[in-house]
Order: sequence, then C-alpha cells, then structure tokens
Amino acid sequence: MSLKPTAPNPLSRRAFLAIGAAAGSAAFAGGSTFASPFSDSSQGGKPAGKKGGKVPVGIELYTVRDALKADLMGTVRGVAKMGYEVVEFYSPYYDWTPQQASEVKKLLDDLGVKALSTHNNASVFTPEGIQKAIDLNQAIGSKCIVMASAGGKVADAAGWKAVADKLNFGAEKLAPLGMTVGFHNHAAEWHPVEGQRPMDILAKNTKKEVTLQLDLGTCVEAGADPVAWINANPGRIRSLHCKEWSKEKGYAVLFGEGQVPWAGVFKAAESVGGVEFYLVEQEEGPSDQQMARAEQCLANWKKMRG
Repeated sequence: MSLKPTAPNPLSRRAFLAIGAAAGSAAFAGGSTFASPFSDSSQGGKPAGKKGGKVPVGIELYTVRDALKADLMGTVRGVAKMGYEVVEFYSPYYDWTPQQASEVKKLLDDLGVKALSTHNNASVFTPEGIQKAIDLNQAIGSKCIVMASAGGKVADAAGWKAVADKLNFGAEKLAPLGMTVGFHNHAAEWHPVEGQRPMDILAKNTKKEVTLQLDLGTCVEAGADPVAWINANPGRIRSLHCKEWSKEKGYAVLFGEGQVPWAGVFKAAESVGGVEFYLVEQEEGPSDQQMARAEQCLANWKKMRG
C-alpha cells in the first residue's frame, strides 16, 4: 500500500469525539452484508478474549476514521483482511439505526471479526442515553461500553468522583445483561488534581467491574508508568489501546517505534491486568495514509509478538 504525502489531519481524537455523528447512513453504502464474541460461559458471558491462549489483537477504528466515514463496510473488510481480529467502533456508531447495526453484525460474522467494545461520549452514561447504547452494543455483539473521555474539562476531585458515579451507574445497569462499562484515559487523567491523579480517583471510586481501558501513548506522554499502573489494578485492565508515542514524533509514530515499554506492558497485562484483547490505535498523520499506517502497525505488532 503506497504512502503518498499529504497535509496532516490536525483534528485531535478528543475533538473528533466531540463532533460525534460523522459516520451515518452514507458510510453503509459499501453494503455487504458477525461470530459471537470471544466469550466463555464460565465467565458469565463476558469476553474471554484469548483464542488458544493468545490474546487477540484488534484495532480502534478511529485509526482509520476518514476511510470509515467514507465506506464503513469496505473499511471493516479492509482491516479484517490485514489480519485484525477485533474492531472497536467509536462514538458515531451511536447514530446507527437498528438495521444498520444488524448489517454490521452480519458483516463481522462473515469476516470472523469481533466487536467486543465501543467508545462513547460521556452523555451516554445517563438514564436518557444508556439504553440506545445497550441496544446497539447487543446488536453487534459488544460486551463493554467504554466512556471515551470524561466530556469537557473536569476541574476538581469532586468532578472526577461525579465521573465515577456515571460509570457506576452504567455498571449497575449493564451487569444484569452480562455487560460491562469502561473508562479510557487521556493524558489529563495522569496529572494530579488537588493532590490526586484523576485515574486514581476513578479506580478507587468505581466498582471493580468497571474496566480501566489503558491508553498507553497518553500515559507515557504524561510521564506515568503504565506497568506500575497495571500492577496496581489487577484484573481491571481488560483491554488496552496500544497507541505509541515518542518525543520526536508524538502520536504520529507507528506502533513499536516509540517510547512505550511494550515488553513490560504485555507481561503485566497478561499476568496481572486481566487483559482480554488488545487494540492498536494510531491517530496522527495524513488522512489518505490511515489504512497504510494501520497495516504497518500490525506488521510491527507481528514482528514484536509473533
């Protein structure tokens, strides 16, 4: 796949999540017509994640957001062909109709790819917003509804405890359905507020069922130790965003070519963290190179992990 230079896309992931509803009906025009998730009845229907003892690798589809917006079905086929086993849809999925969700499920079934989680705006974790997310996630086989960010600036410890309350609300609502909720960190959650890191506030004030989805790149950029974090939260790091970061290239660096201590991360995630699946994410670079970067990230993954 060729890499032709163009101007980089300046839109950050947090900003893009705020924009929301970009991948509507038109993206389904590539039309085609999902197997049950990696699950284990001994775990109450929760994703077991491992296939033959190996933790599957997937992709956060924000990585290929422009391709996804133009042709959702074709893009999912494309990442499946690369070898990704899992996909994570992000906030625009919330605007799907039930019929669109059914079409996505059928496509995933046909491809043998799983959708084990989704990323969602904080407004979903309210009495008004949660049911639609439940319905759509159930339709595509997803078992975990992740809060992609806290939604706006949270100024103090009390504000972060309010975010924890939203997550606990979601956890209580989803538990009878065999589903879970999660929280995805950005760099801000590692910087102390009133003497406490927001991530520590969230971990302390949320139910153990709430997944602490670790974004590695933002953690490392903030100067936090991802291995120490995993070891401090056994069983709660059920999925990780395998995003790279370096001082020289920031988030434009490809997986495996930056400063994340991957060997220690994988060891801790699999021995302590309870990881069920990994999600590659690469968020910066020219929009017409997104699919090529996704493919190269997976090639780097295979060189590292086999």
